[in-house]
Amino acid sequence: MSDTAIYSITAREILDSRGDPTVETTVILTSGYRGTASVPSGTSIGKYEAVELRDGDPKRFGGMGVLKAVGNVNTVIAPKLKGTDASAQGLLDKTMVDLDGTPNKSTLGANAILSVSLACAVAAASQMRTPLYRYLNKFAGNGKPPEMTTIPTPMFNIINGGKHGAGNLDFQEFHVIPATNKSYHAGLQLGVEVYQSVNKILIYRNAIHSVGYEGGFAPNLLTNAEALDILDDAVKGTQYRYGMDAFFGIDAAATYFQTQNGYQIKDRANAYTGRDLIEYYRQLHEKYRLLLIEDPFGEDDWVNWMAITNELGHDMLIIGDDLLATNPERLSRAIAEKACSAILMKPNQIGTLSEFFAVAYLARQHGIKIIVSHRSGETNDTVIADLAVAIQSDYVKFGAPARGERVAKYNRLLQIEEELKLT
Repeated sequence: MSDTAIYSITAREILDSRGDPTVETTVILTSGYRGTASVPSGTSIGKYEAVELRDGDPKRFGGMGVLKAVGNVNTVIAPKLKGTDASAQGLLDKTMVDLDGTPNKSTLGANAILSVSLACAVAAASQMRTPLYRYLNKFAGNGKPPEMTTIPTPMFNIINGGKHGAGNLDFQEFHVIPATNKSYHAGLQLGVEVYQSVNKILIYRNAIHSVGYEGGFAPNLLTNAEALDILDDAVKGTQYRYGMDAFFGIDAAATYFQTQNGYQIKDRANAYTGRDLIEYYRQLHEKYRLLLIEDPFGEDDWVNWMAITNELGHDMLIIGDDLLATNPERLSRAIAEKACSAILMKPNQIGTLSEFFAVAYLARQHGIKIIVSHRSGETNDTVIADLAVAIQSDYVKFGAPARGERVAKYNRLLQIEEELKLT
C-alpha cells in the first residue's frame, strides 16, 4: 500500500460564517499525512445546483443540520474509498459520483461528496510536500496545466443587497474591481481603501449601514443606482481614478426579483419587462461604465440573456451564475446560444474537484472568462484561493475585504503571490 493510500475519512458538523451547520472532513493517509477541508453554503441558491443535503429536523438548527451528510461520509463514502490512492483525484471523484447515482448528488449530498474530494487533495498535497495550488494545477487544463503567471483580480463586494443584505436594495452585490494591470497586493490595497471610504460616506450621510453576509455594507438607500453613486463618491475620496484604477460591477441576482409580471425593483413602480431591464442596464452602463453584470436575468430567461449579451456583451462581461450553476450542460448551451461571456464558478455547485476542472477547461476552450467564487456561508478554509490560482481564473469573488472568513482567502492569495514571486 502506497504512502498516499487513504487510511481513514472522518466528517463532522461545524458552523459556517452565518452560524449554520456545514460539513468538514479530515482524510488521513497511511503515511500519517492528513488533509482537512470544509464546504461553504449559499444563500441565493440556483435550482440547477447540485443538492446540498440538510437534515430538515426543526428541533436542530432550524432544520439546517447536516448530520445526514456527515453520516454519508462516515458510513458510506469512507468504507468505499479506504485504501484508494488519495492522489487519484479522478478515480476518487468518479467513485463517489457513481456511489451517489443521481445527476444532482441528491443521495449522498454535494456537501458530503465535495468535502471528501477537497480533503483528499489537501492530504495528497501535504504528503507530497507541495503547495496546494501547485498540486491542483496539474489537474487543470486537461493534461496541459496553465502556467501560473498571475494572481486573479479580486472583485470586492462593497455594498450588499438582495438576500445578502439587511437593507432594501434589490441587486445583491455592488462591486469595486481594480484594474487588471495592477499587482494583486496593489489591487487588495485599493479594495480596502475604497471600502473604508464607503464607510466614512455612510457615516457622514447618517445612513443605516449594517454589514451583509459577505462583509459588504447593507445601507438603507432609495434606489439601486444610489449604491453606485456612493461607490463613485468613495473612489473620489481616495487616491484612485475611476475608469483607470477602479471599475464597478453589479450582481443583480435577478431571479430574486423576478415575478409573474416581470422584474420588480424599487427604481420604479411598475415591473420591468426584459427589454425594459436591458435598457435600464444600458443606462447604468452609460453613466458608470460598468465592467460587468452578473445574473442580469432569471436563471431560465434564456431569450433575454442572449439579447443582453448580444447588445452589451462587447462592452462588458455578462456573467452567468444561477444560469450556469458550474454545470457543463448549462455552460455548453450558453456557449452555443451566446448567452453570456463569463462564468462564475463555485465548487459546491457541481460537487467534485474533477467536475470543477472540466467545466473550467470547457469555459477556457470557448473564450469564456472565469470568476472563481466563494459562497455567502463560508468557513475559514482557503482551498478556494489555491484553486483559483491553479486554474488561472481571470477574477476571484471572495466578498468584502472584511470579516475573517473573507480576509483569510485574500491573505492566502498574498502568500501565493509572494511564493510565485509575482509581487
